[in-house]
Amino acid sequence: MRARTSTIGLRALSLVYLASASAYGVAIALQSDSPWAVGVRSAYNDAEPVVRAWSQTAAQTAKPAVDWAVREDKAFFAWYDPSRRLAHKTYPAPRPQIVREAPPVLRPAIIPAPPPAVAPPAAVATANPPAKRPLELAEQTPAPPSTLAPVPDASPPSPAELDRVLTHLKVSLTRELYDNFNLFLYISKADTGPWAQRMYVFQKQTDGNLKLLYEWPVSTGRELIEMAPDGRQETSFTPQGYYEIDPDRMYRHYYSMQWDQPMPYAMFFNWEKDGYQTGLAIHGADAADLALLGKRSSAGCVRLNPQNAALLFHLIRADYKGLAPRFAYDRRTATMGNDGLLMHDKAGNLEYADGYKVLVFIENEGGANVVAALF
Repeated sequence: MRARTSTIGLRALSLVYLASASAYGVAIALQSDSPWAVGVRSAYNDAEPVVRAWSQTAAQTAKPAVDWAVREDKAFFAWYDPSRRLAHKTYPAPRPQIVREAPPVLRPAIIPAPPPAVAPPAAVATANPPAKRPLELAEQTPAPPSTLAPVPDASPPSPAELDRVLTHLKVSLTRELYDNFNLFLYISKADTGPWAQRMYVFQKQTDGNLKLLYEWPVSTGRELIEMAPDGRQETSFTPQGYYEIDPDRMYRHYYSMQWDQPMPYAMFFNWEKDGYQTGLAIHGADAADLALLGKRSSAGCVRLNPQNAALLFHLIRADYKGLAPRFAYDRRTATMGNDGLLMHDKAGNLEYADGYKVLVFIENEGGANVVAALF
């Protein structure tokens, strides 16, 4: 089959070549001065006006019919130009013309810039307030501490018991800790004993002595390994040790997604462990947990009455901001110490950072064995 197709192709090419050669020969012959060529040119010149006139007349009258007659079998001109259709012929319907709409051009919306705010005359000279953190955008201006009052304690400890707590706290503080902090929060996470599940707030006076400001029932961790609401296994331990308040993580409104609970007036500890900031904090208890104050019931944080938490929150932010010593840091484990050791430079001087001069001391001491040791 391929040989036959090749033979046909060669024959066609031969015919084309012979026609081209003949036309070329005629053109050469017409350009010569032979009698035949002269006669042909003379005849063409004599007939040229007649042929031109006939062509113009045919173009005006007979061209449409001639064109249609030539290509009537394909119905080309009839489809292309309806004026050339013949009445006795049936022509195919014209193909529909598909119009494609151009895709819309997406342009960024032009939002006019808001007009510049005009500050009132009295506020022009006022300094710009510091930017609030995202979680505090909806918070109101904190009330002055003087307008807040602690919740009355139904069963306060005796004065003798408070003296023992104060004596125990002083013994537990190094000279550096005592000299560099001005507010001390002593928290007992013990399950039993006269001091158990209570917070004692001591303020350093100008003469260097400590004065008890408040004592409140609290709830520390349940001391269990349990399943959190987010489906992960977690511990609910409150670790013992010395801690500072993190100045960048104090929130009037906070919510724990891990334990699915609100944490009003949250004051997180500045304690890094294994390279992560921990979620240990002091905060107000939810309404459902108020009845559990005085017992172990939290997921590890220190809970107290929301009114007392608000009082402590505003007190710390209003009166105890300043340079605080930094706790020692182990770079190998990326963990900040909570044993009371402070960081020193090469010259032996303490290193400080902006924060709050507040020391939190948590221990598992209920006071019963301390009383027994006195006898």
